[in-house]
Amino acid sequence: MKEIIKEIQQFRNDRGWGGNHDARNLAISISLEASELLEHFQWRSPEDAIAKDKQAIVDEMADVFIYLLQFSDVIGEDLISAAHAKMKRNAIKYPIPTKS
Repeated sequence: MKEIIKEIQQFRNDRGWGGNHDARNLAISISLEASELLEHFQWRSPEDAIAKDKQAIVDEMADVFIYLLQFSDVIGEDLISAAHAKMKRNAIKYPIPTKS
């Protein structure tokens, strides 16, 4: 994970984009990229969208992931640890139903 974050930082820094990549702007960018991902599925079945636009969908997924990694880095949180912690809280909030 640290390797991809360094690669993303280098890419950003080489282009002089660091000044725009604060928590607020990154949160906005995550939302925008997620919306672009949704756009591929608008008015289409999931199967049709994936069959016709799979690479574009994968590219949008990657954009969301890249922005999430940058956001987690800016706020000083490890995204993998955050996901594990959230899954533990979800397990408590949504326990496995008992069979009656």
